[in-house]
Amino acid sequence: MDFLLDNHRLVCVLLGFIVDCVIGDPPRLPHPVRAIGLLVSFLERKLHPAVKAMHRSKRNLRIRGGLLVLCTVCAAGGVAYFFTAYCYALHPAAGLAAETVLCAWCLAARNLRDCAMDVYRALAAGDMEQSRKAVSMIVGRDVAVLDADGIARAAVETVAENTNDGVIAPLFYLLLGGPAAAMVYKAVNTMDSMIGYKNDRYRYFGTAAARLDDVMGFIPARITAACMIAGSFFLRLNWRDALRIFIRDRGKHQSPNAGQAESACAGALGIRLAGDAWYAGVLEHKPYIGDNIRSIEPADIKCACALLYACVLLCIIPAAVLLLVRFWL
Repeated sequence: MDFLLDNHRLVCVLLGFIVDCVIGDPPRLPHPVRAIGLLVSFLERKLHPAVKAMHRSKRNLRIRGGLLVLCTVCAAGGVAYFFTAYCYALHPAAGLAAETVLCAWCLAARNLRDCAMDVYRALAAGDMEQSRKAVSMIVGRDVAVLDADGIARAAVETVAENTNDGVIAPLFYLLLGGPAAAMVYKAVNTMDSMIGYKNDRYRYFGTAAARLDDVMGFIPARITAACMIAGSFFLRLNWRDALRIFIRDRGKHQSPNAGQAESACAGALGIRLAGDAWYAGVLEHKPYIGDNIRSIEPADIKCACALLYACVLLCIIPAAVLLLVRFWL
């Protein structure tokens, strides 16, 4: 027990990853991210009623948005910290179990893979209606206008981007600061996905959330890209093009972080990602990432999922080796 407690962070991260691989995020069970989303929606209604939005200054909206970020971050990190501390105070085994569950909650590899594979299976079966329904669960763009290529492209992009947002970045913060730090990141990423838009309502109100997400995701995004390039080598994909496209196209995305993994993934698979897309009936013009070497295929979704797990293992295995070294020493 002393060894487990002395290395509780590494132990719980590894156990949490195994739990995520085995059961993922059962939809009927409560999840902290859903609670964070409810909190963000509640605070938004209190701090930014739509009827008054036009009468507020840019500075006022930014302050209100910053207050929402502060409250949400403190709630997410504070609850995770005190819950874990309380469980450890009850019993070391309870603390280890609680920390393991929180680690599993922070990782979304299984859920991301399952959702992407739902899209793959529907496309492989030629069911366009089900394909659009499945991809609508993981993307924010208008799916009614997407053909089979567009659906596959949207799924691959989402897997590539969320390899960082949903897996590697939380893993980075779990190893750095435990569940409390990871929950802070999850809260920031959730806020960015809800209010970090450059439209009339959120352009100023969502500034704090969007910028903090960029800052917290900066290092993990580049770790993800490096792991994706290395992973493409082990999976016998085109690691040379993964590196080349990463160097050339990583800055083409409007996000300073999303383009890192997307460019490496596009090069590894030999396909072209991004490009124009419809959001809420508005066409957004975006540059392409990657070379148009061949048409995208449903099988590319499976390859993107393989790259996802390659990235995770490239981060998890060193942690497991470190734990073994500490055990034997």
